[in-house]
Amino acid sequence: MKETLSQYRELLARYLGPRWLRAAWLALLILGGILLQLANPQIVRQFIDTAQSGAVPGYLLKIALTFIGVALTQQVASVLAAYGSENLGWITTNALREDLAQHCLSLDMTFHNAHTPGEMIERIDGDVNSLASFFSQFVLQVVANALLLAGVLAVLLYLDWRLGLALGGFALLALVVLGKSRNIAVPHFQGERQAAADLFGFLEERLAGTEDIRANGAIAYVMRGFYRLNRAWMQKALKAGLMVNVMTNAVATLVLLGPVVALAVGGYLYLRGSVTMGTVYVIFRYGSMLAMPINLLTQQMQDLQRVGASVGRIRAMLSTESRIRDVGRAAPSVSLGPGGQSPDSPRSGWGRGQALAVEFRNVSFGYVGTLPHESSQDQAQGVAPSAPGGPKEMVLHGLSFHLAPGQILGLLGRTGSGKSTLVRLLFRFYDPDSGCILLGPAEDGERLSDIRHLPLAELRQRVGMVTQEIQLFHATVRDNLTFFAPAEHDERILQVIRELGLGKWYDSLPEGLDTVLESGGGGLSAGEAQLLAFVRVFLQDPRLVILDEASARLDPATEGLIERAVDRLTANRTAIIIAHRLGTVQRADEIMILEDGRTCEHGPRVALAADPASRFAGLLRTGLEEVLV
Repeated sequence: MKETLSQYRELLARYLGPRWLRAAWLALLILGGILLQLANPQIVRQFIDTAQSGAVPGYLLKIALTFIGVALTQQVASVLAAYGSENLGWITTNALREDLAQHCLSLDMTFHNAHTPGEMIERIDGDVNSLASFFSQFVLQVVANALLLAGVLAVLLYLDWRLGLALGGFALLALVVLGKSRNIAVPHFQGERQAAADLFGFLEERLAGTEDIRANGAIAYVMRGFYRLNRAWMQKALKAGLMVNVMTNAVATLVLLGPVVALAVGGYLYLRGSVTMGTVYVIFRYGSMLAMPINLLTQQMQDLQRVGASVGRIRAMLSTESRIRDVGRAAPSVSLGPGGQSPDSPRSGWGRGQALAVEFRNVSFGYVGTLPHESSQDQAQGVAPSAPGGPKEMVLHGLSFHLAPGQILGLLGRTGSGKSTLVRLLFRFYDPDSGCILLGPAEDGERLSDIRHLPLAELRQRVGMVTQEIQLFHATVRDNLTFFAPAEHDERILQVIRELGLGKWYDSLPEGLDTVLESGGGGLSAGEAQLLAFVRVFLQDPRLVILDEASARLDPATEGLIERAVDRLTANRTAIIIAHRLGTVQRADEIMILEDGRTCEHGPRVALAADPASRFAGLLRTGLEEVLV
């Protein structure tokens, strides 16, 4: 319990603390409303007793107007408190959502492969939604209702100590029952939140594959899965609700006795002549009011159980650490040869216009679980199922090669040979299990940097990639090309668009760069989407580019534009081209063929093509399309 309370305190201090002024105003409104609640029965008491004593109507009118004024003021305070509570709840939960989203984006691909996007949406939004009232009014409501309860009991004790003790006993018993049952539903609410996350993850995946599901007659299968997950969610919710009702009904039963006891005691005192009729009303009214703070505290305890379930899941998310460490500091360098400096010397700067050398040194890597079919779509999305724990399936085995600055490497190999994995390692979506990957503007005798010692932002700024599968967002053309970065000038964007042959397409846009594209590139041809991907990379201006057969599956005219874009992109840059067709590898300076995660052939393209005994020459004779599948 101490650990749970510390978690609540930590969340409140982190997200509510910076907004203490708003919280203070909200506290004043809530406390003011409580004081007005306590004052109104006293006004009614005075009205009743004054009327019975035969007071003039004018005086009674003043008391009535005072009652109406207090009631209206209480309503105004209640409305303002509700608005302030809602506003504070949204501000704090949005800050938490931002932190959660940023944290999830910083996690490595192992985490994202184990959790669907739909599940992440539910974790970031659904779990946080349940914390809105916790941030905005939980503490204030608990304190306020505790004060209201204390105030009612104090007034009752003042009126008659026997009455105060009797009703105080009922209130104490109700609070004890409430405290004992406060955590009874937490595990069930945790199960409910997980069931909701499972359902939303299922829906996200199936909605993304609607066309394939319909085309292959899998609608019935999908609907069965939907019903199964919906039923599981319903069952978890029913269990959680049942546990809450156990607590609620137990407290409510005790609370209902309060007004009965108050009315009985008040009537007894009136018949004895100890109190006036107005005092009897006050006793009954306060006895009824005694139920209000206890019921509200019960409701807060219900919310707290939902909060407890969500807080545990949120803390688990925030405590998950990425396996990819972003050091964000200057990197040590590794000597390339006898003329290089020592590994401990400070590295030379990376000039923005310099092509980068690439070196793999005895790199081995494996995924946890079963390795999927490595398609171009996998490479674009970094997909590989990796659940923590379990045996690894090795994909690369002691891979070593060096690519000089400005050289183009044609990377060949069958599906599953490790081509996509090599690219993922270059981007540091994963880190090698052994060995190291080096980058740098190295010439003879100069040094390279281990990419694990480079800031991720610097690394990914210097390495760009174009694949067959292009991800476009429901956003403006400008935002799609700059990835929402505001620094790029429109003139530069338009220059690159026209240089790559998209001028006619751009002129057809109704709002120019402010035209909103459909999600997934709807309304664009495959060639236009590919060329937009090249515009992105040109604007990024990387010094190492990776191309995954970017001109595949296009019509000849568009393919010609793509080929010219490839020529421009690879000029004065180092490039790795994952090739599936003969025409693509003709621009490569070197060829490397992978087989089962090992290099089975590597050398200059011209030399390998001229050697009839080489694997590459055999591929040229056979045809790459027939062999590399």
